[in-house]
Amino acid sequence: MKARKDRLYKDVDFLTSIKPERNFQNLKSLQGVCDYLKKEFISMGATPEEQTWIAEGAEYKNIIASYNSAKERRLIVGAHYDVAGNQPGADDNASAVAGLLETARLVFADKPALDYRIDFVAYCLEEPPFFGTDLMGSYVHAKSLYDSNADVIGMICYEMIGYFSDKPNSQPFPVPEMAKLYPNVANFIIVVGIEKYAAFNNKVHKLMSANSGIDVQVINFPSSDANAGLAGLSDQRSYWKFGYPAFMINDTAFVRNPHYHQKSDTIDTLDFDKMTEVVNSAYRAVVNIE
Repeated sequence: MKARKDRLYKDVDFLTSIKPERNFQNLKSLQGVCDYLKKEFISMGATPEEQTWIAEGAEYKNIIASYNSAKERRLIVGAHYDVAGNQPGADDNASAVAGLLETARLVFADKPALDYRIDFVAYCLEEPPFFGTDLMGSYVHAKSLYDSNADVIGMICYEMIGYFSDKPNSQPFPVPEMAKLYPNVANFIIVVGIEKYAAFNNKVHKLMSANSGIDVQVINFPSSDANAGLAGLSDQRSYWKFGYPAFMINDTAFVRNPHYHQKSDTIDTLDFDKMTEVVNSAYRAVVNIE
């Protein structure tokens, strides 16, 4: 099966239409997201679970759906569903949540015979003021794996997968050296990780790139910069803290997208054709990782 653009659009449309916006202060909005996620997972044939914790006196939730749950070894595929401030968050991070759900739909529909389980995890509290703390939903989840001695293959983080351009010189770079290595047209997706886990990152990149409908790039930042700069700007950072290989699939975020954390981060700015190909490429890696 292939990813469906109409389903990706439906998911993003729902998430970006929630009022008030799904930031950490709007608990009813966050609960609405959780209800939607659980409904979608159930429609696939999954049995979603809630993982809860308390931050600043309020309860927050990760929503988890597992495929092939009888297997010991597991791959984590995750995306955060909260937004920063009062903005719709189409690219950051409705696009990624849609990618997470569509990947899960394909897995549960195709029912691949795998030697490992896949845990699909939708996180809360990735955004400020909790970013980089042990109250991030991804930290809560990663720590729970560590505490239970889980056998983790690695973690794939969907983070902003919807903003593209085919215009010449549409891809800026944070440093000139990168301009020599990567395309100057913003029509690619990139696997972003650290050198410590380069073997895992490069393996997934190779699987994603094979016969892909979109250009897939890869970058491994120095491991010494793991919790700073561009390398650690999403939920993958939480898994590094417990020794798990992890990276994000990303459209280069604010380096490319001028709507980052702005009210203009709306659904009409996204390219759903390219998003669909990102999911198709990631799905190929998810079901062939080992």
